[in-house]
Amino acid sequence: MTRDERPPWGRVLQPDTAVDAATPYLSATPDHVRWGRLPARGDRPVLTVRPGDTVVVDTLSHEGLLEDQGRDPRRFFTRQGVADDAVLEDGIRLAAIGSHDPAVDGPHVVTGPIAVAGTRPGDLLLLRVDRLEPRVPYGVISSRHGRGALPDRLPRQAPTVSVFARTMVDDAGRPRGVIPRGGLDAIAVAALDEAEARAALDGRDAASSVSFPLHPFLGIMGVATATDEHLHSVPPGPHGGNLDIRLLGEGTTLMLPVQVDDALVYIGDPHFAQGDGEVALTALEASLRATITLDVIRADEARRRFGDVRTPIGVTDRLLLPVGLDRDLDRAVEHGVTAAVDLLHHRYAMDEVHAYAYLSAAADVNISQVVDLVKGVHIRLRLDDLDDSAARLLQPARPDGSRP
Repeated sequence: MTRDERPPWGRVLQPDTAVDAATPYLSATPDHVRWGRLPARGDRPVLTVRPGDTVVVDTLSHEGLLEDQGRDPRRFFTRQGVADDAVLEDGIRLAAIGSHDPAVDGPHVVTGPIAVAGTRPGDLLLLRVDRLEPRVPYGVISSRHGRGALPDRLPRQAPTVSVFARTMVDDAGRPRGVIPRGGLDAIAVAALDEAEARAALDGRDAASSVSFPLHPFLGIMGVATATDEHLHSVPPGPHGGNLDIRLLGEGTTLMLPVQVDDALVYIGDPHFAQGDGEVALTALEASLRATITLDVIRADEARRRFGDVRTPIGVTDRLLLPVGLDRDLDRAVEHGVTAAVDLLHHRYAMDEVHAYAYLSAAADVNISQVVDLVKGVHIRLRLDDLDDSAARLLQPARPDGSRP
């Protein structure tokens, strides 16, 4: 299916529907996900693939499922005017039976782990995002835990506020998110009875709104760490996880240093849109169906191409994106610039002085997010400047043409 032949944004993708039998499919039903924790090295994979395989994976947004929103997605979303059959069944099931303690667990629903057979520590896992389809035509933006960029100021009304967003397609055929300029937030509306909620929605619909472009991506993409502990889903790390890099949408690849046998890949935290920084705490959170291809560059070839990779690296058609992570933003920038200098040295034969000078003259340091306990930045290196291409960077075959 070409991009122009895509179904409209108004479609709802319930579990096990509209799936091509020719491609492996992984639903986000409770037996295929973890809620608030990441997979660990001893976990049994829910799917096993070979390097180079493509798989379709449902992801489920946590918004509407959480305790501070009532842990009843059917009520939460129907009170916002969503039709009953447009509330995702996997979300309803998870909220009803899933184990989740908001005092100790993260919020995210993570699908996986997927074993990539034969992958070993030291290899580079290539996670290519081939396609992202909206599963619903709505989403939620929330601020909670006092962890946005303005914790001493916002939110004022309650410990958690959630803004409901609907989607539309503009006259040029481009999807956009729409939120009202004011009024009751979604949690307050969900607490009303049906008649009161309808009246609140009538007032909200009559008010003016703000719209913005949509650019879906997966906030969480990662591999298991070499520990038996199921790590909290919020802080990102060398394993990837909650990186929240909005540039990593369709047609991009994330390179991740493998830490355990078979990699044990997972994805989650689906977004329809996000600004750099994600300042309120969440972006426009909404469920996606992802088509991804999982491949590998073996350890010896990875070292030859890139040196000693210790952090995730994103690749778009035009950019190379080394990542810097730390609880302190200044240190995150330092780590990101260090990763960029090392990459320029090992792949492009630049000495440190000239690599550093190039970064200062030509590269942008972007903030990925400032709200995930560990802050993140990504450095934008233009592939054209370096006479390189994404295809050359990501070629998984060995020089003799064999599969890795």
